[in-house]
Amino acid sequence: MTSVTAARVFSAPGLWRRFWSRSNERIGYLFILPSLIHIITFMFIPLIFSFFLSFRDWTRPAFTDAPYIGLKNYEFLMGDRRFWQAMGNSVYYTALSVPLGMAFSLVIALVMNQKLRGVYFFRTLFFMPVVSSWVAVSIIWLTLLDPSVGIVNYVLGWFGISPINWLGDPRSAMPSIVLIAIWKSAGFNMVIWLAGLQAIPHELYEAAAIDGANRWQSFRFLTLPLLAPTSFFLAVTGVIGALQVFTPVYVLTRGGPLDSTNTAVYHIYRRAFQEFDFGYASAQSWVLFAVILVATLIQLYYVRRRSREEIQY
Repeated sequence: MTSVTAARVFSAPGLWRRFWSRSNERIGYLFILPSLIHIITFMFIPLIFSFFLSFRDWTRPAFTDAPYIGLKNYEFLMGDRRFWQAMGNSVYYTALSVPLGMAFSLVIALVMNQKLRGVYFFRTLFFMPVVSSWVAVSIIWLTLLDPSVGIVNYVLGWFGISPINWLGDPRSAMPSIVLIAIWKSAGFNMVIWLAGLQAIPHELYEAAAIDGANRWQSFRFLTLPLLAPTSFFLAVTGVIGALQVFTPVYVLTRGGPLDSTNTAVYHIYRRAFQEFDFGYASAQSWVLFAVILVATLIQLYYVRRRSREEIQY
């Protein structure tokens, strides 16, 4: 009799009834239900569908004409020079934007962490580009960098510098986009740096000053090591976001000039929605996902290895 009762209590319907009878848990899951439906509909289903498409030749509007071709999309991708050039452009953009953006925002955070008059106003001012639309920001900078009537060239003319075709020259197009991206994301990085800086106990700086450390030594040997978790977070999220850059490239240069700003995501977009080769574009998307995953795992491995070495030391 006891075993039968226990079986009823721990059966699947019995567990479900016990779980659902807790009103607080039921209300909590009802609150997250809309977001869960959104994630499943617009993330997981397209994700699975794109993986399915990567093994098919879907170059026509009708899905019925999408024959299974196995790994041919991936085989062709290995020798696709334009795709790997786009990947190289994405890596170049990432190598410039992530470290420079972190350094620039750290300088802002160090200044904004001081007890200055009107510091909250300036924090808000620096954060405003973050909440602005990438399209609106790109259009504004497109006007500012115009080689004929742009304000940037007008100001440089005061110092005798000839007008520069910022977005029309292959040598300056990508650095220009990088500078715009750094300006756009500086406010978000600043907030994260500020959180890390304010979590450092002030007593440590007082002890360092008693030992004779100057400001630079305190920053190098105290602030930077204690900001390591913050640096890691910004580096990982920065690399993931930079390898997926799309909007500024689409609005400002459309991948030009001479494909110098043709990044991986923009190349995939053109392959899918301009050439309508959805199967091959899906394969490119999954290769990009693999590259981002490997880059993230390398960073995780480096940080964990460094942590173990510090513990052993």
